[in-house]
Amino acid sequence: MIEIVRGEHDTGPPSRKPFLENLKHDVLASIVVFLVAVPLSLGVAFAAGAPLLSGLISAVVGGLVASLFGGSPLQVSGPSAALTVVLADTIATYGWPATCAITVAAGLLQILFGLTRLARAALAVSPAIVHGLLAGIGVTLVLGQLHVVLGGSAQGSALANVLALPGQVAGHHDEAVLIGVVTLAVLLAWPRLPKPVRRVPAPLAAVALATGLSVAAGLTLPRVDLPAGLPTLQLVPRLPEGGWGGFALAALTIALIAGLESLLSAVSVDKRRGGPRTDLDRELIGQGAANVAAGALGGFPVTGVIVRSMTNYEAGARTRTSSLLHCVWILAACLLFTGVLRLIPLAALAALLVYVGAKLVNLNGLKEVRRHGDLPVYAVTLFGAVAVNLLTGVAAGILLALALMLRRMIFSGIHVEKDGERHRIVIEGALTFLSVPRLTRVLAEVPPHAEVTLELLVDYLDHAAFDCLRGWQRAHAGPVTVDEIGHPWFERGSAGAPTVRRSVAARVVPRWLAPWSEWQAEHVVLPAQRTASSLLCRGASEFQRRTAPLLRDTWSGLAHGQQPHTLFITCGDARIVPNLITTSGPGDLFTVRNIGNLVPPADGDDSSVGASIEYAVGVLGVAEIVVCGHSGCGAMKALLGQAPEGLVQLGSWLRHGEATLRRRAREAPLLLGGARPAAEADQLALQNVVQQLETLRGYPVVTAALARGALRLTGMYFDVGAAQVSLLDDGVRGFVPAGALEH
Repeated sequence: MIEIVRGEHDTGPPSRKPFLENLKHDVLASIVVFLVAVPLSLGVAFAAGAPLLSGLISAVVGGLVASLFGGSPLQVSGPSAALTVVLADTIATYGWPATCAITVAAGLLQILFGLTRLARAALAVSPAIVHGLLAGIGVTLVLGQLHVVLGGSAQGSALANVLALPGQVAGHHDEAVLIGVVTLAVLLAWPRLPKPVRRVPAPLAAVALATGLSVAAGLTLPRVDLPAGLPTLQLVPRLPEGGWGGFALAALTIALIAGLESLLSAVSVDKRRGGPRTDLDRELIGQGAANVAAGALGGFPVTGVIVRSMTNYEAGARTRTSSLLHCVWILAACLLFTGVLRLIPLAALAALLVYVGAKLVNLNGLKEVRRHGDLPVYAVTLFGAVAVNLLTGVAAGILLALALMLRRMIFSGIHVEKDGERHRIVIEGALTFLSVPRLTRVLAEVPPHAEVTLELLVDYLDHAAFDCLRGWQRAHAGPVTVDEIGHPWFERGSAGAPTVRRSVAARVVPRWLAPWSEWQAEHVVLPAQRTASSLLCRGASEFQRRTAPLLRDTWSGLAHGQQPHTLFITCGDARIVPNLITTSGPGDLFTVRNIGNLVPPADGDDSSVGASIEYAVGVLGVAEIVVCGHSGCGAMKALLGQAPEGLVQLGSWLRHGEATLRRRAREAPLLLGGARPAAEADQLALQNVVQQLETLRGYPVVTAALARGALRLTGMYFDVGAAQVSLLDDGVRGFVPAGALEH
């Protein structure tokens, strides 16, 4: 399919009006993002122990390159709190110049990942691991920055921060505590203020108010240290003299975390904005190029930051111009307002990072993880990230997720149901060699001479599992009936022609759909037992065991009355299943069935159909009446002179079809899908549907409902051989496939 992009096929010069309209929105959005980005960029660099200027360098250079070459038009890139933990360790181990080289190496790895089209593989990571990783980063960030807010300094590890925190809380506090508390108070209170006030971003307001208070009160405390004039950009990276294994591991860790956050951020923005999806491989290449540029100029590692990207979208950004302009504003602030930035207290930035870290522990995400049963994966990832390092946390989360997946495959879907002396062994899902130990234990629970039904609902059966089942079946002293639902994996294996790939397994119609008589007959062993009574009993048993538990709540709601939306008049032919061909369920259709789907006149002597019509329209208030005919109808053949002899009641009933014969004589033939049906009886069946709709209009209750606009009449025809439902379309004087009409 060719997707037409706005302006792609213009033959004249491009119009300036859309560009100017978009530019207006992009400029306003870029200013909002700029106001959020400056304090966060400084705070992230401060938390990692990097030069504060590096945060602004990466916001400008990295953000600019990622915006130009990335695949997400509304993504805003810059230094992220998600990297502070790993960067703090890296800087402490290798120093800042080597860390810049590691950033360049991480960027090259990201480019490699993008070129090899591995971006989508990152989306396969369990959400529990992602939420656990972010929570681990948040907890570590909060533990470290709380010490700074309380007037101290962060310790070397999360555990050390926890142990030292009580003493820090109880110890002497200086002016930094006041600034930190004010900053946190503003951040927490800001969402509750009036909307006009909240147009100012909360991080900007908190840092600005804290800075203003510190200046007005004349507080002497550590502040942002930036060059007084134009900073000199030079090639900062330097390779370490040794420890290449740690160097490579740090580069891989930064590449993976930065890439994962960037991709998840892009996907999150896509979900909000709609439209074309992000080219994730291109986005990864753009982020890699941004890290190469930022690291080469002494900047902090860059990611697509979800906070800034969502702010950009919510502020009304239309194109990537917004993210480009926000870099321009940051550069202008660095050049023109350096003196203002140097007034910001470090305690305010630390408090901002405490707030950001706490937000990374997403409680809504935690609830979602818990609902899906992945809380252990979340907890292991979080603990590993906090207690050891981020990569260890992710690895532990992945291993636990795989272990849980294997456990679910092994332990789910194998159980025994006992009915008196009979035993039914139900096996569902994929049955592989991993399930054999549990399968063997379950089979051993069955008494040696018991009558057993082996019910298989498997979507894959490997050789080891088949061999286990087959061996047990042969060794069991009592009778064993294999009741296989779906593709015959066990039957094919027993016949010496096993199905070895799931992709070639035949698609099998579920029992509850069709053909009932075939599967029922297959599972009644002796032909003499294949009576109508035995088949219906087996069908009722199947319904009671499998379908009733699924629909019990539905029928419970219908126990005290019915509210069908449609009166469905159709033939008594056994091939017509109204609920099946209309995809409806219990309580939807009020159904009337008779020979030939005939409607006697309202003033006639047959009141059975009329009583149903009055009750459905006058009492139940149905919104639609459908008359459904079908191909190969015996009643239509009888009207054409092919009626069986000696059936007096049938002949008396078919007199209600004489009006259809008269219509056929005076009206042009009706079309089915643009052509006349080949069989004369099928042509008559089409005319019969139209005639019965006309007869319905003679009922007073129907006439009144039509006049009120409370009722609609619909003609339907079912081609049995083609399994095709068609609807009457007066516009083409015939019936058209159901999907061709809009209702």
